[in-house]
Amino acid sequence: MIFVNPLLLAGAALVVVPIVLHLVMRRKPRHFEFPALQLVRQRHETNRRRIRLRHLLLLLLRMAAIILLALALARPTVRFAGSFGSREAPVAAALVFDAAPRMEYRQANQTRLEAAGELGGWLLGQLPDESRIAVLDTRLGPAAFQVDRSAAAQRIEQLAPVANSQSLPAVLDEAVRLLEQSDLARKEIYVFTDLAGAAWPAADAARWQRRAAKLTDVNVYVVDVGVDNPTDYGLGELRLSSQSISSRSPLRIETDLARLGPAGERTVELFLLDDSGQPRKRGQEMVEVGDDGSVGLEFVVGGLAEGTQQGFIRIAGSDALAADDVRYFSVDVTPPWRILVVDPGSAHAYAGFVTEMLAPEEMRKNKLSRFECKTVAESELARTELGGYAAVCLIDPKPPAPAEWDMLARYVSAGGGLAVFLGRNARLASFNAPEAQQLLPGPLVRQARAPEDAPFHLAPRGAQHPMFAAFRAVRGSVPWTDMPVFRYWELGPLVEGVNVVVPFSDGRPAMLERSVGEGRVVVMTTPASDAAQGEPWNLLPVTDPWPFLILTNQAMLYLVGNTDRQLNYYAGQTATVATDPPTPYRSYLVAAPSGVTFPLSADPKHNQLTITSTDEPGNYRVRAGGNATGADYGFSVNLTVRQTEIARLTPEQLTERFGDVPFQLARNRGEIERNVSTARVGRELFPLLILLAALALIAEQLLANRFYRE
Repeated sequence: MIFVNPLLLAGAALVVVPIVLHLVMRRKPRHFEFPALQLVRQRHETNRRRIRLRHLLLLLLRMAAIILLALALARPTVRFAGSFGSREAPVAAALVFDAAPRMEYRQANQTRLEAAGELGGWLLGQLPDESRIAVLDTRLGPAAFQVDRSAAAQRIEQLAPVANSQSLPAVLDEAVRLLEQSDLARKEIYVFTDLAGAAWPAADAARWQRRAAKLTDVNVYVVDVGVDNPTDYGLGELRLSSQSISSRSPLRIETDLARLGPAGERTVELFLLDDSGQPRKRGQEMVEVGDDGSVGLEFVVGGLAEGTQQGFIRIAGSDALAADDVRYFSVDVTPPWRILVVDPGSAHAYAGFVTEMLAPEEMRKNKLSRFECKTVAESELARTELGGYAAVCLIDPKPPAPAEWDMLARYVSAGGGLAVFLGRNARLASFNAPEAQQLLPGPLVRQARAPEDAPFHLAPRGAQHPMFAAFRAVRGSVPWTDMPVFRYWELGPLVEGVNVVVPFSDGRPAMLERSVGEGRVVVMTTPASDAAQGEPWNLLPVTDPWPFLILTNQAMLYLVGNTDRQLNYYAGQTATVATDPPTPYRSYLVAAPSGVTFPLSADPKHNQLTITSTDEPGNYRVRAGGNATGADYGFSVNLTVRQTEIARLTPEQLTERFGDVPFQLARNRGEIERNVSTARVGRELFPLLILLAALALIAEQLLANRFYRE
């Protein structure tokens, strides 16, 4: 405890005044002559005790009033933690601003980031002279103290939304690390935020709590610049049927429309960019969303021209937060992929199942098939030019000649894809020869039968591999157990780098992949088609064929490189654009969504461009050699959904994020000043002492008036 006016404590000595008054004004006894002397004596004793008690109570009240008044005038201040200091002593202060895109939420014609900057600028002027000040926002990078107060003010004025915003606990961890370096005794952190829950992931909170616990004299102030009950319509992430599609295939785009607040209705529109970059509407849907709910949307658009096609989906109209009203996409439209299907016989009886799964007859007739399959007999393989095919598929192959293995190895090394479905025609001598082992994942050991005491089938363990992207929506409901496998090829030790994509139910490999040069090989140890008489090897394509149909198509897409092509990124990610080898251009021009362009050199070794400046959401274009005959590529950048979620934390959730770290919550200048004053110099007891002194005087007056009246 400290006192603003310690000399006034001497006034407490005036407590002797009521003592003297009580001694002087003691009532003198009066004598009565009364026959019943005994009753008088009893009455006298009772009155004497009552009067003594009242005298004592009055004495205590008067003493208390004087002491409380003296203490109040001395202005005592109490601080229950930390060390005392002058309000004007310099501090090491870190001003942390949440600059996520959701801080663009607008109310009263002011964004939350503008409101935070306004309060931050005012607070900067309130900090004591000689203070060390750091201004941080949620962009990635180390923190540092500003050179002086004017540099800090300029930093606040330049605050802008950060597309790739990190979490607030991560920034607070950096702020605490910076304050640890200061030798000033008093340290303060001010956090300007809208209290959106997305900014405070629980997983990031523990680390900064541990670091903050080391600083025992740090004061944390959370300045809430958010809106109590925000309302918003927002689009979720876009889910494309593929980032690379055939010109014969339609593009399917799925997303969600979410609503924060009461139910309402909105129109969602789909736009594609034409050759001049102007948007053209290709679809729209009116959607009604319930209270704090979401509704799924699907757009299907066909007839896309070959090349990189770009567009966006947006919510018609406007609301308080524009950052989540539009999502962008890019897709590469290619000619149908040519697949060479190699049948072991001349009648092509084996290839029927596979070609029908890859290019169904109905789709071929309507020119909607994304694959063009050509079937040749295995005896014709050596005379077939493989360069024009995106992938080669060997259906239950007979032992190829060493020259044919070498031809296939050269094809794959150059970037081609090879699928091998092993069956009854394989032989150990040929498939274990060095020429074959250039491509296969390991040596063949024997033809094995499925165990009789347990079901034996394909048993995928996850949906992370690109070949299983189409199964993610129906994961857990695929009837793999209804497609038994009776025989398969058992493999020996696998080559280093081989990945088991799909195991059997007992863990043995069923589908494997191996990278060879620039291409890939996918091997299945049981056939996809079995036209021979006798006991079948499996029932994959006949019982309930849709899972195997999807798996076969996804395997072909993986081999032709369709699943590798990434054209859609999140803000801050490094974008890679593959150029057509050999590229005739050394330099390309990248056009950002804002219209700003910058040159970029190609990597001739890998035939690709690497773009790191992807902080701006929108559609990017990469060109070289002129618009008519030159190179033309593109990609899109979106914000993550977390960057635009504005649902606020409850007080309990906020307390949980801070754990044992004490903090003060404020919403305006008055509350900030009160919290800072209390933390720096303690809490003044003057109002409480004055109130107690007044109550003591009132009680003394009431008791005295009644006492002396009697």
